[in-house]
Amino acid sequence: MKNPLDSVGFTLTLGVLLAIVVMVLPMTPGGDFSQLSLARWGHIVAGVFWIGLLYYFNVVQIPALAAANADKGGPGGAGITKYVAPRALLWFRWAAVATWLTGAWLLSERLVPAFTLQEGNVVIGIGAWLGTIMLFNVWVLIWPNQKKVLGIVAASDEEKAKARRTATLASRTNFLLSIPMLMCMGGASHGLPF
Repeated sequence: MKNPLDSVGFTLTLGVLLAIVVMVLPMTPGGDFSQLSLARWGHIVAGVFWIGLLYYFNVVQIPALAAANADKGGPGGAGITKYVAPRALLWFRWAAVATWLTGAWLLSERLVPAFTLQEGNVVIGIGAWLGTIMLFNVWVLIWPNQKKVLGIVAASDEEKAKARRTATLASRTNFLLSIPMLMCMGGASHGLPF
């Protein structure tokens, strides 16, 4: 029998099923999981995927590719750009969408007050705006340019260099914005007064 942990998809499915089992256990605090709890859980899981990959790209992959490309006698970055980056970018961009949608679901009736920064919603509103800007960057700046860099879309060497720079700067902007965004999300959900 094959080990179910050998498959990422099966492992993810098992994790979701285990979480559902935990949700229905009578010993859970409060004894029930409401729509709000499901939205919060989905938002956190999707956010961990999205921001985890954002940090991976900025702290690990981009510097590693620069070092690999500078190492004239080394193996270069072809393995990363051919096998790792396309898969990571797939999860990255769809985790961004899932994070934003579950965040909107979590806010539900507070969505408009948050985005209009109404009293009592300023902290979460700033976090929501930062997340929205980051989502925009993923789909409008990072992904279209990464398609050129990775050869998914035909581009000249000059276009690839420009696309690489644009994607890197947009990714670094998201990295920067993620830090205050996470502070706002944590502060709003834990009632911190900032």
